[in-house]
Amino acid sequence: MLASDSTIGILGGGQLARMLAMAAARLGYRTIVLDPDAACPAAQVANDCIVAAYDDAAALAALFARADVVTYEFENVPVEPVRAAARADAPLYPPAEALEVAQDRVVEKAFLNGIGVETALWRAVDRVEEIGHALVDLDGDCILKTRRFGYDGKGQATIRREGPFEGAFESLGSVPSILEKKVPFAFECSVVAARGTDGTVRCFDPAENMHSLGILRRSCVPGRIDADTRRQVFSVTTTILERLAYVGVVGVEFFVLETGAVIVNEIAPRVHNSGHWTEAACAVSQFEQHVRAVVGAPLGDPRRHSDASMENLIGSEISRVQALLSEPETVLHLYGKAEARPGRKMGHFTRLSRHG
Repeated sequence: MLASDSTIGILGGGQLARMLAMAAARLGYRTIVLDPDAACPAAQVANDCIVAAYDDAAALAALFARADVVTYEFENVPVEPVRAAARADAPLYPPAEALEVAQDRVVEKAFLNGIGVETALWRAVDRVEEIGHALVDLDGDCILKTRRFGYDGKGQATIRREGPFEGAFESLGSVPSILEKKVPFAFECSVVAARGTDGTVRCFDPAENMHSLGILRRSCVPGRIDADTRRQVFSVTTTILERLAYVGVVGVEFFVLETGAVIVNEIAPRVHNSGHWTEAACAVSQFEQHVRAVVGAPLGDPRRHSDASMENLIGSEISRVQALLSEPETVLHLYGKAEARPGRKMGHFTRLSRHG
């Protein structure tokens, strides 16, 4: 376990890095973030900020030289420059292999299917001419997604079984993509879990998630998740963590089918928006759990003391702050962003209710 005055390097300076830095400070750790924006949210609370591009070799070398362990807040940091900068005495957690899997949707689906985890049916499509054949193979309405860089509903388009598809491919930039068959699910849920350096796995309660325009709107715990669903998603999440030799917190998104079966939608190798409720409803939040994991400390107890409903504040909804501060049993967290733009996450709040 790293001593409490050690330094954690964080690639990325957004709100997730901000909350990681705050959790690290509570445990006595220092943090350095690397981000291209000197005014990034994490720079307001971290001990230092290196302002540079994520593929800047000199900046990455400086981060690893000054840190005792390095982690990241989003999955699109460039793998090879980071791998080249990593040092034996300053490891990267989660490992680079987790980044490689999560950065490419085709690689991710192939990995999951290869370890026996079910996903939506899919086909890789590199050229527009391949989409027609893939639609025939999948035999249903589909979603076309770019293989890389899509998030919060970006980088994807719906294609009807018999409909045109050329425009959809062009709208995504005509880049290598994946075609996924639409899944008639009952609801979506996610598991935020951690694996420590000793292989210990701890799962927070699954959250039921609701989206609007591709952006997470609300996560509720316990939601409609019964004991069998809980068992299934915990088992799948544990398998993923173990097969990746993972260290840190992961978010795994699931579709729960009408039959009660579950399939994985995607993996996020980092702390996750749907786990923000843990800072209000658990003794140890997902952010502290991630810090504990990467510094080699014992993982905390993930049990919740309250039921919770977490909602994102998006764009102009930041104007609700005064009203939310007047609500009882409501925990508000703002991200320190100066400009409220449409679709931009400005903060979140969690309403608590005590359970038996």
